[in-house]
Amino acid sequence: MAQECIGVYAPLMASSDQIDPPSGSDPFPGPLADLRVVVMGLGVFGGGEAVARHLAAAGADVLVTDLRSPTALEPATRRLQNLDVEFRLGEHRPEDFASADLVVVNPAVPHPWDNPLLEIARHAGARLLTEIRLAIGDHPARRVIGVTGSAGKSTTSAMIHHALTRVRPDLTPRLGGNIGGSLLDDPPPPGATLVLELSSFMLHWLAGNGGDPADRFTPGIAVITNISPNHLDWHQTIDHYIQSKNAILLASPACEQPRSVPGVDVDVDEEIEAALTLQIPGAHNRSNALLAIRTILAHLDLLEGPLHEPRRIALDCATALADFSGLPHRLEFVEEIRGVRFFNDSKSTTPEASVLAVESMGDPTRVHLIAGGYDKGSDLDPIAAMATSLGGLFGIGATSGAICRRGGEDCGTLEFAIERSMRDAESGDIVLLSPGCASWDQFTNYEARGDAFRRLVASAR
Repeated sequence: MAQECIGVYAPLMASSDQIDPPSGSDPFPGPLADLRVVVMGLGVFGGGEAVARHLAAAGADVLVTDLRSPTALEPATRRLQNLDVEFRLGEHRPEDFASADLVVVNPAVPHPWDNPLLEIARHAGARLLTEIRLAIGDHPARRVIGVTGSAGKSTTSAMIHHALTRVRPDLTPRLGGNIGGSLLDDPPPPGATLVLELSSFMLHWLAGNGGDPADRFTPGIAVITNISPNHLDWHQTIDHYIQSKNAILLASPACEQPRSVPGVDVDVDEEIEAALTLQIPGAHNRSNALLAIRTILAHLDLLEGPLHEPRRIALDCATALADFSGLPHRLEFVEEIRGVRFFNDSKSTTPEASVLAVESMGDPTRVHLIAGGYDKGSDLDPIAAMATSLGGLFGIGATSGAICRRGGEDCGTLEFAIERSMRDAESGDIVLLSPGCASWDQFTNYEARGDAFRRLVASAR
């Protein structure tokens, strides 16, 4: 059922944007037919699959190579089996990179600046791109909103998309990037507004120094929710992580100067704070909502010039967000069993996100927190320090011992942690999965971890 549109929006107007490439030329990145293209990293989120489909349809000679085994990647390869695509699974071969015209790199490939295979490709003259750059293509930067940050970027991106779809459906808002899926599988119309969640890995390639400077792209509207240490296993230093995040603000061939949306705007926030009612808990989500509304105002101002009724638009956006139900695996209410409520926050992969999740639940003495997982080099002390104030702290995964060093119970597995938390929880309490760590030590991704939490809770009814 289509969502109701809120407010009165301007009719779709002719745009001066350069949307289509000049007559006779190919869309970005230029002609692909007969090029030897190596897709480095098939992945499990759909981006690698979409790249392979896109390149095969364009007539490229496509090789997909991934270190994971054929068994691990079977679902993805099965969906590509009818395409003219070659697979090299369980290994990477240097000769494949030496003969490539173009390498499409999964942005999660670690330390790409000194990866020996990518060095071979660079020295051989190959062009290096990523899925998100292919998906953006020739889309005008002024019609792109980029959102990054250490925490809150997924929710803020989804809120922007949700409210903009209701308030300005004529802009055909589309959501993409790190939030999952690929715009390559369903290309947006040229005049659409793209709302892109951008990870630090993506930004290293897209806006930073990952590839050819001529291929760099920055969005017309740039949002940084916050920055705190994260992914130091990939970036190696906090400075490189911060540099990658801040690259979203740099000039690029696509955008002379991105507009930054401020973290706080008292004039706007005070106008709409009282009108903002959210289904999802937490003061941080109210901050995310206010940032989303300010972002929409900035985007409309960039597209159409000074707004005549910014307060009305902001209030319409606040109304639209009243039925925003949140994202799967992000403070997602699972169910209530004998008076104990269970929340799935598996997408929490930083200690700061776990702290915010606990704070959003009210009284911490009623919260039984399950945390831990793969160590990304983050300081886990913010989670460990909560041990004495929580109703219970239950560690899982590789960081279980570090999480529980000040108290709590080192459970190891998610199943055991749920069992122990349910033993201690009383009616009115909350069992919260908010790991503060990546999932890769025990699960394929955070979705698999959250799905396992849902199943284990359901089986405990």
